[in-house]
Amino acid sequence: MAEIASTSAGRGQSPPAPIMNLADDHLFTVLLLLPVDSILSFSATCKRFRNLACSDSLWESLWRREWGPSSVESVKSSSSARDGLLLPWMVLFKRVCKLDSVSCHRITDLDDEESSLLPLPRASHSLNFVTDYLVLFGGGREGGRHLDDTWTAYVGESNQKTLKWKKADSVTPGGRFGHTCVVIGDSLVLFGGINDRGERLNDTWIGRVGCHGKQLLWKLLTVVGALKPPPRGAHAASCISEKTMVVQGGIGLSGVRLGDTWILELSEDLNSGTWHEVVSNALLPPRSGHTLTYIRENQVVLFGGRGLGYDVLGDVWLLDIQEQCERWIQIFYDFQELEESASLPRVGHSATLILGGRILIYGGEDTFRHKKDDFWALDIKTIPSKGLQLDGGSVCLNGSKAWKRLDGVSYKPKGRSFHRACADSSGRYVYVFGGMVDGLHLAVTSSLRFESELFMVELLLGL
Repeated sequence: MAEIASTSAGRGQSPPAPIMNLADDHLFTVLLLLPVDSILSFSATCKRFRNLACSDSLWESLWRREWGPSSVESVKSSSSARDGLLLPWMVLFKRVCKLDSVSCHRITDLDDEESSLLPLPRASHSLNFVTDYLVLFGGGREGGRHLDDTWTAYVGESNQKTLKWKKADSVTPGGRFGHTCVVIGDSLVLFGGINDRGERLNDTWIGRVGCHGKQLLWKLLTVVGALKPPPRGAHAASCISEKTMVVQGGIGLSGVRLGDTWILELSEDLNSGTWHEVVSNALLPPRSGHTLTYIRENQVVLFGGRGLGYDVLGDVWLLDIQEQCERWIQIFYDFQELEESASLPRVGHSATLILGGRILIYGGEDTFRHKKDDFWALDIKTIPSKGLQLDGGSVCLNGSKAWKRLDGVSYKPKGRSFHRACADSSGRYVYVFGGMVDGLHLAVTSSLRFESELFMVELLLGL
């Protein structure tokens, strides 16, 4: 009887779940395939799983998965890491996800004796980060002159608050402003703009940094076929995949604002390219002074600009070219819990993809040309990568979850518009140069001046 009772009791016990038999290294591999929320839920099941799911090695790997190896190296090179005071990776990960403030720093030149050899004040230029260099080209300045100079500055990992500008030797694409310049791999792709004679351009140039920043080698791209975008300036552009760039809108011939979208597919060696126009069912309003920002493979986000009738816009659109289907999708936001959203519409702002999967929007001007100095973050994780359920070519999302106004601490730059900004390879530091700021005589509406200030925006992570 005792044997029968013992056997019955044994049959009543549930066998351990198969996952309990997996070794920790196998569980580690499985966890790296899961969303962060699932990992946090997994950590609450038992002590063994909690220790693994909260380990520093796992969260460093998750950081690398989500935001790339360069951002990991940026954190490891911080002063806190060098002093042995680095916070656990899980804590840092959560701080990035809850980002609510940035700090601005003036950038000083390493050689004060050569302070006269600095870029002139300008606006509507281009500023890019490529192969560890800032590259500045062209722009407009006071007196209506359009610059054709190229400047480079090496950005070291140990001290991002000092650098040295060098005027690069190059055969330039010619003086212009309102052009775009996009990073594709280790190269720059420049398109369009407006020259000294007021002519709109539609040429495409490829640029490469050489000789430790002393040279920038520009060459005119060979366009295959007769099809290419009409001439324009004050348009927007972005990469959208490894060898593909998109150009949208701008001011065309006779000052007409454009609403068309073009895609440039580059050859492997970047010596030639083919243009085609995007045909979408959604009617994208014409505009200029707006931004296009790459958010993930085959998707870019358009924001703001000045539309017909000089109205300043605050709308958001997603260009999706997945699965051989090119389409514009308008994204509406419900802002019931975010009263500050009324200040979002702007033109001449910057919109930069930063660490943590957000677009950092800074500055610009409103309908009355008042310069802005605020920082906003748009969380791209709230925009589905696929499976968007559309209602007449649009989708409605929760604005309070997607948008956040960030606090600026420390040094506060002047409000500005038509400046340019770019992030370093880690996405933790954003560099801003130039733009137009209000002049000394604020009572005169036309009192504007061009800026030559370079400053850095740092995401505050408590490092």
